[in-house]
Amino acid sequence: MANYVLVHGAWGGGRSYDRLAADLREAGHVVLVPELTGLGTRSGELAPGITLTDHVDDVCRQIEEAGYDRFILAGHSYGGMVITGVATRLGARIDTIVYIDAFLPGDGQSLWDVTGDFEHAWYIDSQKFTPGLVAPIGSVDFQPVAGEIGRHPLLTLTEAVRFTGEEAKINRHVYVFATDWQPTPFARFRDQVRNHSAWEYHESKASHFVMGDQPEQTLQIMLSLAA
Repeated sequence: MANYVLVHGAWGGGRSYDRLAADLREAGHVVLVPELTGLGTRSGELAPGITLTDHVDDVCRQIEEAGYDRFILAGHSYGGMVITGVATRLGARIDTIVYIDAFLPGDGQSLWDVTGDFEHAWYIDSQKFTPGLVAPIGSVDFQPVAGEIGRHPLLTLTEAVRFTGEEAKINRHVYVFATDWQPTPFARFRDQVRNHSAWEYHESKASHFVMGDQPEQTLQIMLSLAA
């Protein structure tokens, strides 16, 4: 039996992991899907002042409340920023860290630092009339759906991760790259890890929503980490 912590991406909530979490539990594992302040089921708490640190705090606190000593930590999309922050605090307790088509920041990098002009323009322009709260990228006439999808706090995208040395204590690193989402901001991370001896690299014939498009492949990758 293994403990899994599955961190969701921007704008949405933990429902993106519903099938994967259920399948892992059916296989006998324990699963925590933390909800992040202002997102998903906590959308009622949305405020412009929410930071990346707040989301890292959320995950670390819920891990402690769950009583996990050791665990497998996965993040999708923006969740890659959050799990990197968690790794800087709890790295010695993480058996494997998994980036599912996710941002992979270096020391001192924010999500802003690892995205380009298109994303930057969207982050700024889409919050002109909702200061500090960014609409889902590519949306038109966006209207939030309570508990499912809403705006995202801008400060989480501009705050950088700072390495502590704790993240270096993780022995196993996995990256899953979605091949069918184009243009993708994640090609730079694919190129960074796919031939790196410290990383296990997988490709998934999927849109950005890997867990929904390729549920069986995602499950098999995650189960292999508990072997």
